[in-house]
Amino acid sequence: MTDVPKKQLIGLSREELNQEITSLGEPNFRAKQLWSWIYNFGETDFNKMHNLGKKLVAQLEADYTIARPKIVKDLQSFDGTRKWLIDYATNQEAETVYIPEVDRGTLCVSSQVGCTLNCTFCHTGTQKLARNLTSYDIVTQMMIARDALNEWPSTQETRLVSNIVMMGMGEPLYNYDNIIQALKIIMDGEGIALSRRRITLSTSGVVPKIEQLGQELAVNLAISLHAVTNELRDEIVPLNRKYPIEELLEACRKYPAASNTRRITFEYVMLKGINDSIADAKELVRLIKGIPAKVNLIPFNPWPGTIYECSAWNQIKTFAEVIENAGYASPIRTPRGRDILAACGQLRSESTPVSKSILKKNSNENAN
Repeated sequence: MTDVPKKQLIGLSREELNQEITSLGEPNFRAKQLWSWIYNFGETDFNKMHNLGKKLVAQLEADYTIARPKIVKDLQSFDGTRKWLIDYATNQEAETVYIPEVDRGTLCVSSQVGCTLNCTFCHTGTQKLARNLTSYDIVTQMMIARDALNEWPSTQETRLVSNIVMMGMGEPLYNYDNIIQALKIIMDGEGIALSRRRITLSTSGVVPKIEQLGQELAVNLAISLHAVTNELRDEIVPLNRKYPIEELLEACRKYPAASNTRRITFEYVMLKGINDSIADAKELVRLIKGIPAKVNLIPFNPWPGTIYECSAWNQIKTFAEVIENAGYASPIRTPRGRDILAACGQLRSESTPVSKSILKKNSNENAN
């Protein structure tokens, strides 16, 4: 006779957590108390949740878990950037990166193990999709960072992790339901309590989901553009063949949360001799006309086996000047964590796809 695995509570919605607790014969307010212990205090031991009552604590200990996933590697760059390789069971691993800055601390969160998009300049794109990350997998990336940086409870005034960007491994909008559930947990004011204004989701252009995202969450939107013609974008961002530039930009114009105070970010990796000409810069300005926008220029971060080179620094500066002269902010992103392959476009794990039966089993159990 095999033991029944404990059910993971992290990643459940408020409604799902409430159903679990009331099924034990407990009143609704117990679920609210438990929610606070998990997400406000970051507690990992039911026995330390002193206001739940001994009977409920015993039931939780017997049948449930709030364990974090296993950290396989914890790497730190000379510039303070930190990267965690996380094992989500059955050797399915993903990476999350913390980037400390003067005025903020940003956590780059993964949405998938691997990726299906095959963007040619991205290291993650060389790894086949193993699976979507669950809401548990996504939320615990934030919790692991808070554990490591001693950031509990959520109510403390200064936060090292002040912002998150869904820019890690994978395409977030191809894992829509889990992303929505996870971000609702992260934004909940009685838990992790991160404002939607401090959350940015980056997509390569899954057009049908962009408006829905704006209506459901209204988080900041970033677009991985990287080219100004369909011909080039078809080559380096193959998703463009399904949703070409014109359709993508129209979705941006309709994005419900976009405004002059909450601009859409267009991400543009600078590839030497590929997309970095002055003509490209002028066309980019033309394309985004009328959209509340800024353009983040990303010096290409090399990885083993790549065929690309980073544009020369003077070329990047000149490219930025064209955009800025047109009235758009165009910051040049400072490469961070290159020495630990933690910079933009460098994330990758060695996970391989698993069978559908195992994926189904994992989605039911999560981590124990």
